[in-house]
Amino acid sequence: MYKILKIVAAILSLLGIVFLVRIIAKGDEPIKAAALNGDTAIVDPMAWVTYVIFGITLLFVLFFVLKNLFTDTGSLKNTLIGVGAFVAVLVIAYALSSGSDAGKFMYNGAPATANESHLVGAGLVAFYILIIAAAASMVWAGVKKMTT
Repeated sequence: MYKILKIVAAILSLLGIVFLVRIIAKGDEPIKAAALNGDTAIVDPMAWVTYVIFGITLLFVLFFVLKNLFTDTGSLKNTLIGVGAFVAVLVIAYALSSGSDAGKFMYNGAPATANESHLVGAGLVAFYILIIAAAASMVWAGVKKMTT
């Protein structure tokens, strides 16, 4: 498995280098001009190499995270507690936000609906809650460290 992954990594690296050299040789201005006309053929291969590398990385991360979660029940419990706390923060944020800014902002060229405004407000409230929780945990850790 290691040898196969090493060969795949080498092939993807070489492809990336070849496509990068093609892009650099072409130059910025011709690529920009072609892109304005809808021609992205010079950049597309590099993007596909990136997608493949990202997909492989994502699959390996998911595999090893799930494998670790199901082999170690203590980490599964802690993960579920963390996910539950995050979902609770999202539910609280959604309950605290309102869709009162509907129509004031544009989304995809049209005024935002009440639901879109409500979701954006919930995201902001969740962000604020998480920032406050992070700051409080840092202060708590600092105080605890100073007292011990």
